[in-house]
Amino acid sequence: MNSFFARKFVIQGIIISIALLIIARLFYLQIIDDSYIHSANSNVMRKVVVYPARGVILDRTGQVLVQNEPVYDLMVTPREAKDIDTALLCQLIEIDKEGFIKRMDKARAHSPYRASIFEKQLSSRTYAHLQEYLYRFRGFYVQNRTVRSYPDSIAAQFLGYVNEVTEKDIEKSNGFYRPGDYIGRSGVERSYEDLLRGKRGVKNLMVDALNRPKGVFMEGRYDTLAVSGEGLVSSLDKELQILGEKLMKNKLGSIVAIEPSTGEVLAYVSSPSYNPNDMVGRETGNNYMKLLNDESKPLFNRPIQASYPPGSVFKVVAALTAQQAGVIDENTTFFCPHGYSYGGGRGFMRCTHYHGATSLIRSIQVSCNTYYGYTYAKMIDSRGLSGPKAYDLWYEAISKFGIGHRLGIDLPGENAGLLYKSDHFTKSYRNDKWRSAFNISLSIGQGEMGVTPLQMANIMAIVANRGFYYRPHLIKAIGDRKIVKKEFTEKISAGVDAKYYTPVIEGLSRAVNMGEGTAFANRIAGLEMCGKTGTAQNPHGKDHAVFFAFAPRDNPKIAIAVFVENAGYGGVWAGPIASMMVEKYIKDTITMPKHIQDRIYNANFMPAPKADPKKAEIKKTTDSTKSKKDTTKSVNRIAAVTTRETIVHHSAVNRSHE
Repeated sequence: MNSFFARKFVIQGIIISIALLIIARLFYLQIIDDSYIHSANSNVMRKVVVYPARGVILDRTGQVLVQNEPVYDLMVTPREAKDIDTALLCQLIEIDKEGFIKRMDKARAHSPYRASIFEKQLSSRTYAHLQEYLYRFRGFYVQNRTVRSYPDSIAAQFLGYVNEVTEKDIEKSNGFYRPGDYIGRSGVERSYEDLLRGKRGVKNLMVDALNRPKGVFMEGRYDTLAVSGEGLVSSLDKELQILGEKLMKNKLGSIVAIEPSTGEVLAYVSSPSYNPNDMVGRETGNNYMKLLNDESKPLFNRPIQASYPPGSVFKVVAALTAQQAGVIDENTTFFCPHGYSYGGGRGFMRCTHYHGATSLIRSIQVSCNTYYGYTYAKMIDSRGLSGPKAYDLWYEAISKFGIGHRLGIDLPGENAGLLYKSDHFTKSYRNDKWRSAFNISLSIGQGEMGVTPLQMANIMAIVANRGFYYRPHLIKAIGDRKIVKKEFTEKISAGVDAKYYTPVIEGLSRAVNMGEGTAFANRIAGLEMCGKTGTAQNPHGKDHAVFFAFAPRDNPKIAIAVFVENAGYGGVWAGPIASMMVEKYIKDTITMPKHIQDRIYNANFMPAPKADPKKAEIKKTTDSTKSKKDTTKSVNRIAAVTTRETIVHHSAVNRSHE
């Protein structure tokens, strides 16, 4: 009896155990493991991501700068990819068998049951060839999307580029981005990524056993629509931008032009540049590495990242801040004997000419270094304060003109420029007893000071506005409602009263429009342009050519700064470029003599390419070997000749003895 009950409990235990195992397995398959549901769904339904078109970017007149064009991603679900004609597929999408295996391994690693990109950005031509054979490649399908297209191939550093997201991008986005998505990497594409990217949608398609679409699932009831990105209206004038890029061809430098009344950037030229279309398509990676390794640094965004000594443009700021401080006025005169003596006669800062008695207006007109040596000395030495404290007041006044800090343009990577505080000099000189003689080069915008081309153009916008500026920006309106960002409508004071701009502007006008002026050769007939040439010292080579201006004098429409690196005199190279840009924008014509235009267009200031060290070493070794061989041959020839001459000599002697 006991044996019967024992067997009964054993059998019940086995049955219960089997039932629990079956339940556990069903629970795992139905609740935890989703491979079967994915496999089942993929046999009858395909979820297709609908990528939104990125917002288009227009110039200020409505002309297209950036648009979208269709491309096609070839997708694969590895578990469904069976009996594939590998050779045919490779031929159609132009890859080799090794590439096929590599792509399939990557797709399996992502997920055997989920679709992932097998080959991205197939062209319309490639897709057309593939489409008629696609039914033969089970597990493969094509997903439509768009990529950027640049009709005029201009403004690369301003517009920026997009590329595929990384794992870091996905992590930072809290799941918004997924593998295969694209993100703005630089320029406006990066600054306005949240607006340009749009919102992806999903379409549910019914498919047959051969993975061919057979209609929309449930009449699209569960589909979600993609939302296109917001369009942007930029401040750029396309025609002016094209002209600027032509003028800066084969030159290192920048052009920045601003509309003073709004802060809108009219032209944004960084040279050398690159074709933004090279950053689109299947060769993007290779093209990027070429640009990255290019010695001329075409990816370097010079208008906001390059920092130069401001040179003569700083004299304008010095004249304004000194008047506001009350240390000089319109009638203040200093004597220029070809330079400024400082430090009790131990130092001498040269001036370009002997100017004699020089007034404030004339100091701007002829760019007198001596005048600003005296002015700086008054700012630092004659205010009843210690040198560092007087310098702090000077620093505060100068920084209001945008020197030494970022202006806040709507682009990533802006450089603040360079303007040291007093403690830097106190630390350098190891005491606080220093005076103007210790850093007198600052008086003329040299030494330990640097500005970006954007900051320089903004200084001219401040002068054009007689004392204020709007934060420079490249996007003037967002979306169909033409929204303007609030920070770009804020009027920012430079801290100098409007009355003090009158003599400075008069000096700038005379510099261009009167015979003694430094920029007289760059005047424009029928248009009063106020400007100034500059030659910024370059410790690493030839000086930089600089020109800055605004026009017209009353109700200014454009403020501009031009930098041409290693070109020499500003009036010879930067001045004509600025003059042509200003006249083109205001009068829609260029009257500058053709021979000057041709000289600018054809000039080439690109540095000679550096020799490859490996090639140079090989050449050196080859030359050395060749030299040794040549030397050996030469020695042998000399020896042979010497021997021959000796034989001849002895023969002659012997004959004479006969």
